Amino acid sequence: MAEELTPETPEDEEQPIKQRKNGLYPGVSDELAENMTTGWADTELQGLEPIAQAQQTAARRAALSARFPGERLVIPAGNLKTRSNDTEYSFRASTEYAYLTGDQTEDGVLVLEPKGNGHVATIHLLPRSNRENGEFWLSGQGELWVGRRHSLAEAEQLLGIPAEDVRELSAKLREATGPVRAVRGHDAAVEAALTDKVTAERDEELRVFLSEARAVKDPFEIGELQKACDSTARGFEDVVKVLDKAEATSERYIEGTFFLRARVEGNDVGYGSICAAGPHATTLHWVRNDGPVRSGDLLLLDAGVETHTLYTADITRTLPISGRYTELQRKIYDAVYEAQEAGIAAVKPGAKFRDFHDASQRVLAEKLVEWGLVEGPVERVLELGLQRRWTLHGTGHMLGMDVHDCAAARTEAYVDGTLEPGMCLTVEPGLYFQADDLTVPEEYRGIGVRIEDDILVTEDGNRNLSAALPRQADEVEAWMASLKQG
Repeated sequence: MAEELTPETPEDEEQPIKQRKNGLYPGVSDELAENMTTGWADTELQGLEPIAQAQQTAARRAALSARFPGERLVIPAGNLKTRSNDTEYSFRASTEYAYLTGDQTEDGVLVLEPKGNGHVATIHLLPRSNRENGEFWLSGQGELWVGRRHSLAEAEQLLGIPAEDVRELSAKLREATGPVRAVRGHDAAVEAALTDKVTAERDEELRVFLSEARAVKDPFEIGELQKACDSTARGFEDVVKVLDKAEATSERYIEGTFFLRARVEGNDVGYGSICAAGPHATTLHWVRNDGPVRSGDLLLLDAGVETHTLYTADITRTLPISGRYTELQRKIYDAVYEAQEAGIAAVKPGAKFRDFHDASQRVLAEKLVEWGLVEGPVERVLELGLQRRWTLHGTGHMLGMDVHDCAAARTEAYVDGTLEPGMCLTVEPGLYFQADDLTVPEEYRGIGVRIEDDILVTEDGNRNLSAALPRQADEVEAWMASLKQG
């Protein structure tokens, strides 16, 4: 990684550009500084087309405006976060900001100013790097170091929102009067400027509204979720093709293989990939991915591609590493498959959100009683939640720009709510027999199975967006065999 060419500056002098303490260049000559201000072509882009979701983001801002008339609304993208010393994590804009603007750049802030019966929206962004004061080549975040960013005029064309310099926003917010609401947790400077103007309760109402607004997906969002699922299916195929290499190395090979597909076809993975082989499959969120991959064990792969517009898939398959399930593995797998089938069948408009969970849990409880692992009757098991020793988690969640989308929604609007066309959720029952669980026969221990698909509620039922990946055991084995032969 190259080192910025910044000179040291005494602490008592003004430092408009952050300096590197141990830079190799002692300073910048007047001649070099002057040279760097001239001789650059005009690269302003003209006639840009609006982003694909510009109409949708405008409609979302209109709905937000109608919900909070007469109030100033402030929604930040967030800032870069330090990973170590002077390196940063890859930036991911806050979901609320990206949902309302389509923009994904750090430090951006959307402000809706009340006007008449509605609002005027302005997006506050960093402009192009300044070439007169040397920022573009001296600053670690200058364009010669991290790449060109859009000018404010270009951003206006792309996003369909008037754009202003975000560096002037804090002063404006400090002077603002009237009621204000802000999305917290993303931009400390914005929150400091509003510290005496907002309340936690009012800000929470804004966050809840934006969370619930994402529950029903528009056609653009549904298309993006389908893209995410399709790319994820191809990522799973990639993994199956290299299972022999994973056996020679570790779960990391699986993680890296899927990540390549995510970066080539999308923005990133939507969450840390769970590449759990053998007994690691019984750890619900196994993301260390540093264990062995052995023939005869199962691989629980829970992963999702995030599209360039930040919509993510969330799919799980539990695959026999050898290509064939053992008799016991298939028995457990088939039980989970049957539970998932019952859950998916319960996803339809007008159904309660909890219905698919209840349907899946009933099947799993029946199997556990049938196998003699828990004492019946099934109604008693379900009433006391005894099945949860082996199926700890809920059977699904909302899906969208966040893998656990709509998380701030009111309980009555989410888990106690009713399904509507356009909602997208996961159905993901599982059974997990821990390696140290003495309450089950030894042969069960260390086996974990989860099957997860992304289900869209339609007008007449549901559609499985991840149906490209087989689920039934025989189909899984045939699919794996065809990929290894190909």
